[in-house]
Amino acid sequence: MSKKNSTGGGFVFSTNPDFKWEAASEEPEALAPEQQQLRIWLQRIKGNKEATLIKGYIGPDGNLEDLAKILKNKCATGGNAKEGEIILQGDHRDKVLKYLLDNGYSKTKKAGG
Repeated sequence: MSKKNSTGGGFVFSTNPDFKWEAASEEPEALAPEQQQLRIWLQRIKGNKEATLIKGYIGPDGNLEDLAKILKNKCATGGNAKEGEIILQGDHRDKVLKYLLDNGYSKTKKAGG
């Protein structure tokens, strides 16, 4: 087994004696809700199942997971949040749109056909 050093960022060796490694911030800053441009999609999954997909969130994963938890509770359904997207089981576009608009996400729209 290998032990990965998460602080190295993939750098192994440098010939520059003045080299100083600086960690780049990978998580973007959270935008205010009124600046978020979220899109709500209906996605059909294998087996004729539907899922509500919310795309376009810009911010830390922790905030995305908190928003996903609230939406899952409001819609009484399961789902997950990863890579800037929230997936909810079932067609909950109207409930999600209403909740987001009521809570300051004014640039939120339904997308797709």
